[in-house]
Amino acid sequence: MTGRLDELFALARSTRGFMPDEEGVALYEAARRAGEAAEARRPGTPVFVEIGAWCGKSTIYLGAAAEATGAVLFSVDHHHGSEENQPGWEHHDPDLVDPADGRIDTLPHWRRSIAAARLEGVVVGVVGDSPTVASCWTAPLEFCFVDGGHGDEPAWADYRGWAPLVATGGLLAIHDVFPDPADGGRPPYELWRDAVSSGEWAEEAACGSLRVLRRVRPSGA
Repeated sequence: MTGRLDELFALARSTRGFMPDEEGVALYEAARRAGEAAEARRPGTPVFVEIGAWCGKSTIYLGAAAEATGAVLFSVDHHHGSEENQPGWEHHDPDLVDPADGRIDTLPHWRRSIAAARLEGVVVGVVGDSPTVASCWTAPLEFCFVDGGHGDEPAWADYRGWAPLVATGGLLAIHDVFPDPADGGRPPYELWRDAVSSGEWAEEAACGSLRVLRRVRPSGA
């Protein structure tokens, strides 16, 4: 697996996106722990979900963990970019704009990334609005990575839609958690703080702006 993992990590590092490599490796390690624990805890295929995929950098890290543990990763994104990716904002990339309609379209780039990584057998792209998909979801999650829109409304909608679906013992990862407001926006930090204060989650790991929490109590219990 080492050669294959090295290949996937190299592809992830070269894929367009915003996640530092050390955080990507930490994300992989957390998802792998979740997949391995799920195998021991219950029969069936472990289910991972990521919210926000951009061009596939985080998807490759998570797909590597899915491949290693027999899990399936569902990657949820409308692929038109978050607020901070739009024209006039810091993270806008004009190369990703579809000239036909003037909107960002990362889906072709994401598909090429997953194909290049040969992860199409364990990664399923779900193209659509995250809260809408969450409202129809029934399978318990062993791992959920929240990294969609960072504005108040989309961030809280992702968290409220998906966090309750994580099984007891499963993991929730939140990206771009910055305790110091000078380092980044507040919503991801506020999601993390809400999770920790709820008593349903215990923080398991942290790397840079990535926080990983384990569900210790069923949602709403």
